[in-house]
Amino acid sequence: MKSYQLVGIGNAVVDVISHADDGWLTENGIEKGIMQLVDRDRAEALFSAMSDRVRAPGGSVANTIAGAGALGLEVAFIGRVSDDDLGRFYAEAMNRDGVDFVNPPVNGGELPTSRSMIFVSPDGERSMNTYLGISAELSSDDVPQQVAGRAQLMFLEGYLFDKPKGKAAFLEAARDCRKGGGKVGIAISDPFCVDRHRADFLALIEHEMDFVIGNEAEIQSLFQTDHLDDALVLTAGLCPLVVCTRSGDGVTVMEGTSRIDVPVEKVVPVDATGAGDQFAAGFLFGMATGRDLETCARIGTICAREVIGHVGPRPEADLAAILRAEGLL
Repeated sequence: MKSYQLVGIGNAVVDVISHADDGWLTENGIEKGIMQLVDRDRAEALFSAMSDRVRAPGGSVANTIAGAGALGLEVAFIGRVSDDDLGRFYAEAMNRDGVDFVNPPVNGGELPTSRSMIFVSPDGERSMNTYLGISAELSSDDVPQQVAGRAQLMFLEGYLFDKPKGKAAFLEAARDCRKGGGKVGIAISDPFCVDRHRADFLALIEHEMDFVIGNEAEIQSLFQTDHLDDALVLTAGLCPLVVCTRSGDGVTVMEGTSRIDVPVEKVVPVDATGAGDQFAAGFLFGMATGRDLETCARIGTICAREVIGHVGPRPEADLAAILRAEGLL
């Protein structure tokens, strides 16, 4: 049975990318530059209206896992897709990218594969319209014990915490991983997700997680404070390792009462999509290969810098070569 250095659990979303000018967005009721959730009928209408579709496998934690795989880790992703055209594409594309997609597409009259219709404006702005579809129905049945129990690291996507079956899957997977000697962490994903389930989210972090990764707004949302330092100390009181990205202000890592601040090189992003995902990929690569925490954070910042230098949420350059040039490999 294969063992993995990193296993992710999250939404399996196909990014469907097209170009549209501002007038077309207005005519079709699309708010420019934001991500909004849409229902099935709206998703099908927008999908049909896209004239020059480009498809790519996506999803926040899925992007992280793919990034870590590109750095050389043995990785797997657990997610739910339907046995339809987009679902088969997603599974094949993840496997082709070096990620073991361990769940076969689901047969039967269930929900379709999740997709995000992304309209790119002439100025580079991305307007995302996401239909969660079948991925949001992930449950314990989708998490193979033999995969979770043999993972060195496991990374969970906070978005899936919205449904009871998602919470149950998280708990079972985390316990299987830790029972096998692995460590488990969560991507907070969204302050609004925390707002909806704060008590349960905090209990999960305190009792089931070994590390937490989030941005400034997400970490502050845990304790409903505008003071980041307070939020970091409080979160570190619950969880052994807290990693907070602060955009151009760098990264803060808390291990108990020990704090490390790592600066970043400020650049103008071409497309900020995926910056947090690829930071996590680099940081987890560092953890899986035994680097110290400061080095983990430095690797993460370089991975984030690469991905914001081009359109799309996954790396395009040879990151291993970049890290070697920086003296980090």
